[in-house]
Amino acid sequence: MALQTRSRRRRRMAEINIVPYIDVMLVLLIIFMVTAPMLNLGADIQLPQSGAKALQDEKQPVLVTVDHDGNVFLTLGKSPREQVDDETLVKDVSAFVKQDPKASVMLGGDKRVDYGRVNQVLGLLQQAGVAKVGLMSQPEAAVAPVSNGKR
Repeated sequence: MALQTRSRRRRRMAEINIVPYIDVMLVLLIIFMVTAPMLNLGADIQLPQSGAKALQDEKQPVLVTVDHDGNVFLTLGKSPREQVDDETLVKDVSAFVKQDPKASVMLGGDKRVDYGRVNQVLGLLQQAGVAKVGLMSQPEAAVAPVSNGKR
């Protein structure tokens, strides 16, 4: 009988040992759980201040502005600025963008206007078929650094 047990060979295991992978995953999970609350995702900012340089474009952009009362004004190319309602904005910008798909569209909002109104105008520009909208800001001589909320 002793000969029979020696003659039998042990089969090799064809399984992958995943225990080390689970250990590494748990360590990474703990690292992310500890560091995520330390990230400061919010910042105190004052919108329309910007230190960005002006864009140079040989074509006249489509300018859409929202005043402090929420009224929308449209300037198409070299035409004069005119006050428009939401439906006219979509219709006019859509026609202009169909003529010149590479036309740049710039949106500027008064800093006293409700952010929801500016967001609504962004939606109207999207309905008009505008793929990219630039946001205008007033350049300042010295822009204060953005505060991260810590004092």
